[in-house]
Amino acid sequence: MISIDLSVFRHRFCFLKPMIKKRITCIFLVFFVVFSASAQDSLKTVVAEKGDGILSLLRKNGVSPYSYYDAFIDLNIENLRDSVHLYEGRTYNLPSVIDSVQVVDSLQTTSKKAKEIKRETFSIFGKKYETVVEKSKRLKDNVYYLVSGHGGPDPGAMAVYAKKEITEDEYAYDITLRLAKELLAHGATVYIIIRDENDGIRDDRILEIDRDEVAYPDKTIPLNQLARLKQRVDIVNGLYEKNTGKYQRLIVTHVDSRSKGQNIDVFFYHHEKSKNGKKLAERIHGTFQKKYKKYQPNRTYEGTLGDRKELYMVRKTHPAMVYIEIGNIKNSKDQRRILDPDNRQALAKWIGEGVLLDFEGE
Repeated sequence: MISIDLSVFRHRFCFLKPMIKKRITCIFLVFFVVFSASAQDSLKTVVAEKGDGILSLLRKNGVSPYSYYDAFIDLNIENLRDSVHLYEGRTYNLPSVIDSVQVVDSLQTTSKKAKEIKRETFSIFGKKYETVVEKSKRLKDNVYYLVSGHGGPDPGAMAVYAKKEITEDEYAYDITLRLAKELLAHGATVYIIIRDENDGIRDDRILEIDRDEVAYPDKTIPLNQLARLKQRVDIVNGLYEKNTGKYQRLIVTHVDSRSKGQNIDVFFYHHEKSKNGKKLAERIHGTFQKKYKKYQPNRTYEGTLGDRKELYMVRKTHPAMVYIEIGNIKNSKDQRRILDPDNRQALAKWIGEGVLLDFEGE
């Protein structure tokens, strides 16, 4: 990074009259814009190879895939398929890696030392992604309960892809972990209710099936369906009472199972009598609508929101909540959305953006 000592600039011209100062400031700003554009042109580029995704491309080039995922998309949006897919053989810009923040106020550098970015480690995300870099404190003191569907003895919806079995619980869990990391980066307190301590965030298309998930903190998940659901409700409601007085929300993530020919968009459900749950669902749903309009203008987003009072988790849990169906695991088009790690990351980020909008009331 090239820094300009604005204090020297200011000192040399402090004697000028206000009008002259104003003109020089304008000249400087024009120079700064041109300088910024020139810096943009000098960005490092890389050619996508067969099998590359955004995450793997960034990682191979020494760039943190989760810190710079959005920056990469913004730089290359005109050269991406469906906003998240690379084209083999095409050249892409890599975002500049900035490990510190320099604060500039009133056209002068307030400190020569860069402000350190806060980093925390969470082993549940796996060795590759255990570090969470602070993005903001926008969700500080807020509490979020994240429940991925099924797990333990129940894999949920199942299908076959490339002659291998794929299951709902593994993909719902991966998206949930990615969402948890997004929320933590903005200062939230996050409880991951269904947990697998040795999976972590995975960038594979075929996620290995296991049965060792537990319920928070380390409870064995029952085989009986009603007992499983009741266990989750009791855990969430118990934590809700413990955190009385705080801003609390629940997000449940599932993958649907319908006929192979039925392609669906992401659906959102809430409790019919919960105004806050409805608002949360509306904010996330609205975020998805805007993303599709921006990144896939030729495709109509058909995901809906509504109440589903017959769902046990919707009826019995105390926090305002949203229940999300990611897609149809048996449909080939939906499988591409679910199996691609870049898509899973995009889904998590979009949900996270909706959560921020819900809290800040924008």
